[in-house]
Amino acid sequence: MEKDIGKITKNDTSDIVIRIDDFGGRKGLTIREFVTSERYTGFTKQGVRIGAADFPKFKEMINSITEADLKDDGTSSSGGESSSVAPSKDKGKPKKEKEPEIEEEVIDY
Repeated sequence: MEKDIGKITKNDTSDIVIRIDDFGGRKGLTIREFVTSERYTGFTKQGVRIGAADFPKFKEMINSITEADLKDDGTSSSGGESSSVAPSKDKGKPKKEKEPEIEEEVIDY
């Protein structure tokens, strides 16, 4: 069972399609890029799938975003969309610093 919710035009050849589907026997929300070109027409690997069990948390996160959050406040260095950094998956573990490589001089006797 597939139910298209809507699509957003990305560019002349690509759309972002939002749909509810049943993949591998599990229902979920899929947000995926759909390409129309001479070489290929169909869904790409670019996208994400939110399982039905995770949908309430996803919906809560999306609903927490306001239009004011998305407005450019002029602090962006690129002057366009600001980029965000995804939370680290290492749950606060300190990162190991790479030790500097030391070049040793080899003396030929």
